[in-house]
Amino acid sequence: MGERLIDAQYQKSPIPVLRAARALRGMEPGEKLRILATDPAAVADVREFCLAAGHALIAASESRGVFSFSVKRGDT
Repeated sequence: MGERLIDAQYQKSPIPVLRAARALRGMEPGEKLRILATDPAAVADVREFCLAAGHALIAASESRGVFSFSVKRGDT
């Protein structure tokens, strides 16, 4: 089972979360999605989205201004 990628660099909030939500709807429970974003607002947005939608934020990091999030699709 691979990890899908959403490259939302240089897109303003809430676009990264909206793209992630769309991708996750088409995925099976347990599948993973990596989101790349450069908007600092994405840090809070992705955390809140995962909490509200029942997905697991399994990793979050930042390197050279690029935020990377790994999300595991929940059973919802």
